[in-house]
Amino acid sequence: MPSFYLLLQRVHDIVHDSPMKMKYSDPKFYTGGVDISNWSKLSSKTKKEALLKNWYVYYSFRNPETGKLVRQTNIKAGVNTYKSKKDRLYILNKIKKGLIILLQKGYNPYQENEELIEFFEKQLSIKEEKITDVTSSSKKEIKSDINNTLPTHTIEDAFNLGLKIKSKVQSATSFKNFNGRINRFKKWLEEQSIKPKDDISSINKKNVILYLNSVLQTSSARNRNNTRTDISSLFQTLEDNEIIKDNFVKKINILKSTPERNKTYTPTELNEIFDYLKNTNKILHLFVQFVSYNFLRPIEVCRLKVGDIDIIDKKIYVRAKNQPVKIKIIPTIIIDQLPDLKKLNQNDFLFTPNKIGDQWATTENNKRDYFTKQFKKVKDHFGLGKEYGLYSFRHTFITKLYNEMSKSYSPFEAKSKLMLITGHKRMEALELYLRKIDAILPEDYSNLLK
Repeated sequence: MPSFYLLLQRVHDIVHDSPMKMKYSDPKFYTGGVDISNWSKLSSKTKKEALLKNWYVYYSFRNPETGKLVRQTNIKAGVNTYKSKKDRLYILNKIKKGLIILLQKGYNPYQENEELIEFFEKQLSIKEEKITDVTSSSKKEIKSDINNTLPTHTIEDAFNLGLKIKSKVQSATSFKNFNGRINRFKKWLEEQSIKPKDDISSINKKNVILYLNSVLQTSSARNRNNTRTDISSLFQTLEDNEIIKDNFVKKINILKSTPERNKTYTPTELNEIFDYLKNTNKILHLFVQFVSYNFLRPIEVCRLKVGDIDIIDKKIYVRAKNQPVKIKIIPTIIIDQLPDLKKLNQNDFLFTPNKIGDQWATTENNKRDYFTKQFKKVKDHFGLGKEYGLYSFRHTFITKLYNEMSKSYSPFEAKSKLMLITGHKRMEALELYLRKIDAILPEDYSNLLK
């Protein structure tokens, strides 16, 4: 009897190392961490949580080098765009059946699978068989990627999904501009007889290029580039969610554009404007000081609430464009101008049309536009053109601060200290900004010309 067990062990070892062992595992579903067979018994909360997770088909394939089964990339194929268990299971079953057929026919994720592609091309051409999910794909889709067979989506459904996702990750102001550009693109598509109910694949690179050309003709290269960025962002979201195979918009070139720059003020202009504001509009005067002395962008000043100002610790908490909150010091020159903030509601906005510290129920864009229009009256008084604006104060005082620092420190030391004040993350970014506003100018080089 012992000899029999010894022989049995030998056979086991041979079979274990044999090339006849299965090359792949059976495809399975991941359904949000719940047993789908007990779906009717699950609570509404558990069902909702499961549907919030990504569902997919997964399987393992034996690595030809190691001989071990290796988990392959999860196959979602757009299944998570569907919101019900029924719809998701329908798609998952189609994916699973198609994958099983591919594996049985010899599909190997470690190879090119040219013979398999040719096989299915023949099946398509002679129409002898209809292979679920795979044969419903075009020849081009099979050649591109067998694993990425996607269910069809209309332009309307795809755009709505993309906009819904973007609304959750963008600020209200950014999404408003993004939504406007996408809707204008959608309207243009309809004018070109590309309807909302058409498949999303009916939009191609040429369509987008033609639209961008029309934007360029009616506006500017900068607006055309911004439009390209937003459309590309939408299509990237669709690619990430497996609605489309490729974001071809990012391959469209960016045109060279010369942005309008806010010109810096001369010392004389600065003194005259500050004296005028002090006597005519104290709220706008303080608003300009926050832009000038704290180097904030106008919209960042509009976001400030009374509670964002810490007088005791001399800090200001700013909700910036590129991060949730950034902390900056408040220079004494501003603190001396502030009223007693302890008497004000900490949740009120610091700047409003009629007083410091009050409720103001409107969008950030409207707030910025209000102060921009108020300052337009000041510009008209002094005869200043469109090249001057609220941003000009930020440029002017950064230039002034850098020039003063350069008197006591080396250029590198001056820029290092300036970075802490302006909030630039990298030295290269600050240097580019300083060159852009002509803050860095050479010394008199007359002696070199003699």
